[in-house]
Amino acid sequence: MFSNYKSASTRFIGLLLALVFTLNQGFGFAPKREFYQVKIYHLKDNSQKERLETYLKQAYLPALHRAGIGKIGVFTPADADSLVYMLIPFKSIDQFMGLPETLAKDKQYASAGQDYLETAFDKPVYKGFESILMESFAGMPSMIVPKLNAPASERIYELRRYEAATEKLHENKISQFNNGELEIFRRLGFNTVFCGQVKVGGKQPSMMYMTSFDNKTERDAHWKAFSADPAWKTLNALPEYAHNFLRADIYLLHPTAYSEI
Repeated sequence: MFSNYKSASTRFIGLLLALVFTLNQGFGFAPKREFYQVKIYHLKDNSQKERLETYLKQAYLPALHRAGIGKIGVFTPADADSLVYMLIPFKSIDQFMGLPETLAKDKQYASAGQDYLETAFDKPVYKGFESILMESFAGMPSMIVPKLNAPASERIYELRRYEAATEKLHENKISQFNNGELEIFRRLGFNTVFCGQVKVGGKQPSMMYMTSFDNKTERDAHWKAFSADPAWKTLNALPEYAHNFLRADIYLLHPTAYSEI
C-alpha cells in the first residue's frame, strides 16, 4: 500500500511540475528585462584618453566585475579619437542605482582608480561625459555577445539612435521591432547586441540598438540585403508603422582591446 501511495505521489509531483512549466511557457512569465547604461566620454587630447583608458582597464572594469556586472563593452569611433563609448548591462534598476555605493565601499577600486578619482580640478581626465539609461525591449530582453571572426581592429559595432516626433510614435517603433524587425535582423545575421528604450538622458523620446559585423564591407552588404528583403518591405509598408521615427543617428565603432563585447 505504501509503495502504491509513493508511486501516486511521484506521479502527482511530476504532473504538477509539468503544469507549472506549461503555464510559464504559455501564459507569459517573460524573461526579466535588463537595463543598459551608455556612457560617452568626451576627451580633449591623447593624454586624457590614455589616463581614461588606464582607469577603465585597471580600476573601473575590475570593480564592475566585483559588483557582479560583466559583458562590458568599450568602443571608440571609427572616425574620431576624442570619444570613448561604454556599454554596461545591469540585471535590474536596483543594481544600477546601488552601483555608486558599491564602488564607494570598494578599497581596491579607490586605490587603482586614484588618478581618476582624486584628479585636480585643473587636470581632469575628460572634458565631460554623457550618461544614457535604457530598458531592454520585450523582444530582446537580454544582451547577446556576438561571435565574430575578424580581428578586433576590423570589427564594426553599429550603434543607432532613433528619435520619434511623439511618445506614441516612439512606442510604435518599438512595437515594430518587437513584432517583426528584430526577427528579420536575426534571420539576416545582424548579430544584434542589445535594443533599449531610453528612460533617462539625452534626446527623447528615443531608442538605441547595436548590431555588429566582422568588417565595414560586411556591414554594408547586410544593410543592402535588409533594404531588399521582402519581409522588411512588407513590414515597413504597413500603414500602422508610418512615420514612427523622425531621425536616425548612426555611430560606427571599433572595440578596444579590452572590450568584453
